[in-house]
Amino acid sequence: MEQKVFAKKWLLAKAKDRIPERDFGITGDLEPPAYDEMLRFVRDGGWMPTKHILKDIQHGSVLEVGPGPGYLGLEWLKATSGTCLVGYDISEDMLAIAGRNATEYSLASRVRYTRGDVRKMPFADSTFDAVFSNDSLHEWAYPEAALSEIWRVLKPGGRLHVSDLRRDMGIPLKVLIWVLCKPKSMRSGWITSIDASYTQREMRRMIGSSHIEDGVVDQDAMRFYVRARKRT
Repeated sequence: MEQKVFAKKWLLAKAKDRIPERDFGITGDLEPPAYDEMLRFVRDGGWMPTKHILKDIQHGSVLEVGPGPGYLGLEWLKATSGTCLVGYDISEDMLAIAGRNATEYSLASRVRYTRGDVRKMPFADSTFDAVFSNDSLHEWAYPEAALSEIWRVLKPGGRLHVSDLRRDMGIPLKVLIWVLCKPKSMRSGWITSIDASYTQREMRRMIGSSHIEDGVVDQDAMRFYVRARKRT
């Protein structure tokens, strides 16, 4: 009963102060499989921002930060040709699932998964033709430092695409997400993720505090989208 009352209050609440989320990734025996099931449901429903990324990034050697179970990057690989992907995540459990999913997609030869902290990546300057990340930024304890590190490994002329949930999304959409979320055990994860996310205004300030040049922050009903191209 208490959980239902809390959920009702949360669903009807307007955007509030951000409540930070952990930054050590999804781990353990129960959460990763449930998260994988949820993201598979999101993929099958066509709710991943794959088309948004494809508008900016269609070729080259690309880095995905925070791939989780890997579906977004694998969908991107499937939609492109002559491309390769490095998935970089802090959760060893999620990377293991992503590896299995890559095999299921028959794309294991085009993707490599590596574990580490986004604030200190083991890649040389100007390594990647593009970098993208989705629904991961709200987990980073030091987002400005992480964004600057991502910018460091991007080649001149390379494109950056970072998207995440909006903390100020409308009440009807929050209700829809809550109702449709499968498995139901992941509903609490949606709550913490949305509460830990940023607004468009906050993201613009964050970009200004990072090394990213000429970053543009757009948004739709559910997410904001940071786009930038590194000067040559």
